[in-house]
Amino acid sequence: MSTLRVTAERLTVLEHPNADALELAQVGLYRAVVAKGAFRTGDWAVYIPEQAVLPAPLIAELGLTGRLAGSGADRVRAVRLRGELSQGIVCRPAALAGTDLRAAAARGEDFAALLGVTKWQPPVPTTMSGDVVPAPDLLPWVEIENLKRFPDVFEPGEPVVVTEKLHGSCCLVTYDAATGEVWVSSKGVGARGLALAEDERNLYWRAVRAHGVARVAARLAERLGAQRVGVFGEVYGAGVQDLTYGGSGRGAEPGYAAFDVSALVGGRLRWLPAAELLDGELPLVPELWRGPFAAETVLALAEGRETVSGRGLHMREGVVVRPLAERYSPVLGGRAIAKAVGDAYLTRKGGTEYE
Repeated sequence: MSTLRVTAERLTVLEHPNADALELAQVGLYRAVVAKGAFRTGDWAVYIPEQAVLPAPLIAELGLTGRLAGSGADRVRAVRLRGELSQGIVCRPAALAGTDLRAAAARGEDFAALLGVTKWQPPVPTTMSGDVVPAPDLLPWVEIENLKRFPDVFEPGEPVVVTEKLHGSCCLVTYDAATGEVWVSSKGVGARGLALAEDERNLYWRAVRAHGVARVAARLAERLGAQRVGVFGEVYGAGVQDLTYGGSGRGAEPGYAAFDVSALVGGRLRWLPAAELLDGELPLVPELWRGPFAAETVLALAEGRETVSGRGLHMREGVVVRPLAERYSPVLGGRAIAKAVGDAYLTRKGGTEYE
């Protein structure tokens, strides 16, 4: 999931093609359906993104009682309104009356805490949970922000590579060359500096064992002369999420596809291309395209059928885009990497979003 921030944004207002009483307020490349005349191009407003959970008073103030997602009807998710995809909420909450939103945007102010907005955390199935152990040397994964929210991460024409984003669960493996220790974790557990205790019933350990990920990480550490190596992959299949890629059932070993590598070399953390380092060693996420960056190309690639099974069994979740040469992004304040999620995936029924 992306990070949750509730921010002030300058709007571009567009016509809704299928409704006389509605318009589209654009933030970045996101569009939210709004009442006609509520905003004009150039106005400043507050943007509440998808996966935000709103408190009851704010829901009532915005006139959204009973209209949001989740068992508590309090979660923001993408919906289609009169045929147009609406992602997030554009509003001016009473709690921010008198606030200079332009100045707040310049400061990068986050209104989430003030408005009582929190990030939705999906429940974790027992196969993905387990006992945890401290892992201060675990190499963590990063939150990947949405290209629609940050369309300026890449320069037009910049050489990029686009890979398929799999609907599974992120598996972190860190190998310590000095001790031979291996830590296995999920994204959520790893973000707390913890690893999952080894357990043959645990989804992540099952995947790591089945595909020999720890052995590959050890060989890679030797090749690179690294103190520690992190291998990041997606665990997928039946019993993991609602999109299974043809997984044969809960008793089968989960699928695994590596998508990133990090290495601590000479005390410096480096991000390295998984496709070059792990080809022939581990299954890899499918590469869909490489070439000059254009937002419309990436967004088009986010749609369509999955390619993991080779049979196009169901919709694609989306894509991840990286520069061909790893670099820092001043827009994100970290790695230049972003995702784009398919519209069909966002609006599917009965989907799961376990981390």
